[in-house]
Parts: sequence; structure tokens; C-alpha cells
Amino acid sequence: MNERGGASNSSYQWWLTALLSTNFGFVLFDRNALNFLMPFVQPELGLNNTEIGVLVGGLSLTWALAAFGVGYLTDRFGSRKRLLVISSVAFALCSFASGLAPSFMVMLGTRLAMGVAEGGIMPLSQLLIAAQVDERHRGVAMGIAQGLGSSLMGSFVAPVLLVSFATAYGWRHAFFLAAAPALVVALVIAVVVRDTPRTASPPEKETVYVRGTFWQSLADSNVVRCAALSVLFVSYLVVCWAFMPLYLTRVLGYDASTMSWLMGVLGIAATLYSFALTALSDRIGRRAVVAVTSLLALILPLGALLHSGSPWTLAAVFFIGWSFTGAMPLVMAAIPSESVDARNIGSALGICMGGSEILGGVLSPLLAGSLADRVGLQAPLYCLLTFALLSCFVAVGLRETAPRVLARGATFQRRVERQ
Repeated sequence: MNERGGASNSSYQWWLTALLSTNFGFVLFDRNALNFLMPFVQPELGLNNTEIGVLVGGLSLTWALAAFGVGYLTDRFGSRKRLLVISSVAFALCSFASGLAPSFMVMLGTRLAMGVAEGGIMPLSQLLIAAQVDERHRGVAMGIAQGLGSSLMGSFVAPVLLVSFATAYGWRHAFFLAAAPALVVALVIAVVVRDTPRTASPPEKETVYVRGTFWQSLADSNVVRCAALSVLFVSYLVVCWAFMPLYLTRVLGYDASTMSWLMGVLGIAATLYSFALTALSDRIGRRAVVAVTSLLALILPLGALLHSGSPWTLAAVFFIGWSFTGAMPLVMAAIPSESVDARNIGSALGICMGGSEILGGVLSPLLAGSLADRVGLQAPLYCLLTFALLSCFVAVGLRETAPRVLARGATFQRRVERQ
């Protein structure tokens, strides 16, 4: 099995993708739990909007640091599977601890620990896919791993199940739901997944390589643009998750059940987009998919701000506007991994995933929460508009990397030259 492309059989490749997608689904189930349960948690813990932003941003900060650290460790040393299993077990334990938090400070501590546990899981998963899945299907495999399970579990099942469970049994018990199945999935990963450690290099050469790999990755314009897009997409995502439930219940006046189903629409949308758009990008190119979905992201905050009709209409607006989530695996994994040397993939993914969490996941909810305390819950929606507009400008400058599209272009070029 080589480091890039992989010689795994087709059946194993898809089982690997499905298993990693399921594991990340439980990660997002837990990460989003606090957002969807906030209408229950906020009054009991006495939180203001700024403190809500701190909770969201704190997890994102440690998540980002973990993503950077894992990228470095896997580039330098190796066992991706072992790190993945350890991280998965740790986040399951943190999930249980979140339900025990009696105050803002304790809740913040559990969320910081959770970010450390969860932050490396997706970079490790994408590294395994980059090494073991055939390049012809790499885009859709990365999309499924990052988007399918996380969208289904974290954005659809989580709001519907957690809100219903919290209404019946209390929000604290709702935090316990992800722990047990997450431990089971971690055990399956330990048994089933094949590891792909880096080949050891002489110490003196390894030192030089590790010192240069970050800057080699950052020198590529695609990595820089993908890092910027990752920041904007994650900003959009976490601000919407953190404050849209409050906007729907406090401003638009929906009850908790209606809010949970409207947020669940985002999960249905992301589940479909996660494989449909990444598969489409394998055929028509990555750049077009990223640019168009960035433009469509404007629809969601505009629809929520101007909404005055049926919740069904708002659900349709949410479904269309959330299409940018189908491009997230492209800018965080597929395009960076296809833009740099195979030895630098870990660093490139760390730049895009880690940077997005620090700048997007940490600062954006703090800013949105502070603005919401000052001018109202409409402020976070104007933040979403800003993130979407900036994404449109950045996306148009991407360099195409989809293997099929490049191969077609090379074939066409040879035909022109022969003529």
C-alpha cells in the first residue's frame, strides 16, 4: 500500500470510509449538543450571549491546537490509527463529563478538554483516506468521511433527538447519549482499520524535512486559499449552530420542537450535499462546486432575517443555503491534499483544519456573541452574510486539482498540440 492512492481493495476502502464517517458523526453529535440544548442550558447556568460565544470558541481553540499537533505528529512519526483510537475514547469520556457540569466554568473546562480529544480525529481520518483510497474516488470518500456521518448525526439526529430527550428527561442526561456508541466505534476502528505509518527517515534528514514541511505547504496558493475558505466556512457553521436556535425561539417565536426540526433540516441538507457535491466535484472540478455553494450560502441568513411566512418556507431556505457544507471537505481535505507533495499532506490539512478552528471557530462566536449582547440576536445573521460574501471572492481564485478534470484537460491539450 503506497502513501498516496493506496492499493487497498475496493470493499475495504468503502468500509474504511463508512467507519470513519460514523466515528466523526458521533464527534459532531457531541460538539453540537450544547448548541441545540442551549435554550435549556442557558437559563439554568445563567449564561449571557458572550459566555455562549466563549463556550463555543473555547472548544474550537483546543480543537484547532489538537488539529495542528496531530498534523505535526503524523508527518514526523506515524501511527495514525493509534492516535485516532485514543482520541475517540477520550472524546467519549468528555461527552459524559459535559452532562455533569454545574456551572459555566466547569462546562468551559469540559468543552476545552473535548476540543483536545476531538480536534485530531478528522485530520487523522482524512490522512488514512488519502493513503488508502484510490485517487479516482478520493473526493467523494473524503466528503463522506467528513460530511455524511457528521451531518446525519451532528446536524439532524442531534437536534431532533437531544431536544426531545432534554424535554423529557433534562438536558444533562442528553449529554450522555453519544458516549457508549462512540466507545464501540473506537473498538471497531482498533480491530478493523489498517495503519499507514510514515516510513522512517535518517534523524538528520528528518529534522530538516519537518522544519520545512509547514512552509512548503503554506507556499502553495491553493493551501492559502483553502485555509481562508476553511476559516470562513467554519465561522459560518459555528455561528449558525450557536445562535440560530436562540434566534428561532427568541426572535421568530418558534417552540423548541419546531426549532429542533428546522435545525434538523440543515443536517438532512448536509448529509445529501456531503457526498452529492463531492462526487460532482470529481467530475466537473472542485473550484466550480466551491464557488457556487459559497454564493448560495447568502440565502440562509437573508431568508431568516426577512422571514414572515410558514416554517416550511424557512426550511426550504435553510436546505438551499446549507449547500456550502458539501464544499467543506473539498477546501479542508481534497484540494489541499491534491495540491502538495504527498509527504506534506499532514501539514497542509493541519493548516486548513487547525487554522479554521482558531480564527473561525474561536473568534467568530466570540464576536457574534458580543454583538448579540449589544444589538440583538440579528447580529449573528449579519455575520453569516459577511462570511458568505468573502467566501465568494476567495473561491474564484482556486487552482483546479480534481484528477479526472486535470486528465481531461491534459488529453485535450495533447489533441490540440497534434493538430
